[in-house]
Amino acid sequence: MENNIYLDHAATTPMDPLVYEVMKPYFIDKFGNPSSIYQTGQIAKNAIEKSRLQVAEILNAKPEEIIFTSGGTESDNLAILGVARANKHKGKHIITSNIEHHAVLHACEALEKEGFEVTYIPVEKNGIVSPDKVKKAMRDDTVLVSIMYANNEIGTIQPIAKIGRTCKKRGIPFHTDACQTTGALMLDVDKLHLDLMTINGSKMYGPKGVGVLYIRKGIALSQIMYGGGQEKKIRPGTENVPAIIGFAKALEIAEKEREKESKRLTKLRDYMIKEILNKIPKTQLNGDAINRLPNNVNISILEIEGESLLLRLDMKGISASSGSACTSGSLDPSHVILALGKPSFVAHGSLRFTLGRSTTKKDIDYVLEVLPKIAEDLRAISPISL
Repeated sequence: MENNIYLDHAATTPMDPLVYEVMKPYFIDKFGNPSSIYQTGQIAKNAIEKSRLQVAEILNAKPEEIIFTSGGTESDNLAILGVARANKHKGKHIITSNIEHHAVLHACEALEKEGFEVTYIPVEKNGIVSPDKVKKAMRDDTVLVSIMYANNEIGTIQPIAKIGRTCKKRGIPFHTDACQTTGALMLDVDKLHLDLMTINGSKMYGPKGVGVLYIRKGIALSQIMYGGGQEKKIRPGTENVPAIIGFAKALEIAEKEREKESKRLTKLRDYMIKEILNKIPKTQLNGDAINRLPNNVNISILEIEGESLLLRLDMKGISASSGSACTSGSLDPSHVILALGKPSFVAHGSLRFTLGRSTTKKDIDYVLEVLPKIAEDLRAISPISL
C-alpha cells in the first residue's frame, strides 16, 4: 500500500519510542522478581515503587492508592465486582450508564446473577449522562456508581466531577473508566471527586497488558483474584515489571503533551467532521459536537454497512473502526449508537476515526479524497435504501 494512515487510536496506540527505551533493561538485565529479597529482585521492586509514585503524582493520589493490573478490563472488573461484594451488607444496588464499555456492563450483569440490582441510566440524545438522572436513581442501598469519563465509541465527555460531588455527599463510592482520556483530559482524582479510576496503558502510547486502578484510601474492596501478596494482596501475581515501568513513562509523556496535543487534534477533528458532512450526503454525527474527545470522529454514513466501508478504506491504506462488533464475530449494531435513540441502520453504517500523535492534515485530506467515492460506489450496489 502506498499509504498507511492509522486512525484507530481508540483501539490501541503505537508505543512511544521513549517508553520502549525505559522498558528494555527490565526484560534482560534487570529481570528480577520484585518479591525476592536479594539485590536483583529489589532493583525491580524499587523500579515499581518509583513508577507507582510517578503515577500517583499525576493523579494527585497517594502511592498506596495505586494498584497495577493487566489492563482496563481487569481494573474495571476489580472496581465493580470488588466494591459491590465488599459492601453487599450495606446494599445491593449499583448505578451505571447504558453506554459503558463491556468491561463494566458485563461485570454488572454478573453481579445481577448474584442478586444485585443495577440501574442503567439512559444517556441523552447527544450521548451525555445527566447528573440529575444519576442523582434521582440513588437509593439508601446504592453501594456503587460507575460512569465512564469519556466514551470509547462516540467520544462524549461525561460530567463526572458533578456526579462525583453528589456521590461524595451521599457517601457512595464513585468509579470512572478513564481509559480513553489519558493525554486528553485532566486526571486529578480530587478535582473529579473520584473514589476509583481505571486507566489503560495501550491507549496512551504505552505497552499493552498493563493498567492501573486508583482506589481511594478507605474504600472497601474485595479481591477477585487469589494468590500471593503482591499489590497489597488486592491484585496477586508476579508483577509485569517492564510494562509497569512503561506505563508510568507513557502517562508522564501524555500528561506533559496533553494541552498542546489536545488543541492540535481538536482542530483536525472539527475539520474532518465538517468536511465529511459536507462532502457526503446522508451522513450524521454521532455524539455531542463539542463535549467530545479531541481525537474522536464518529459518523454514520447511511445506506451502507460499516464493515464494507472498513474493508474499502483498508484497501486504500486507511485503518478505522466500525459501529458493529465485527471483531467479535457478531454483526450486532453498536449498543452505544442505539443508546442515542438512533435506529439500527444508523448504527450499522457508523464509522469511528480516532486521530493520534502521528495524524496530520495531509492524512485527513487523503481520507476526505477517497471516502466520498467509496461511499458513492457502495451505495450504488447497496440493498439498503432510505
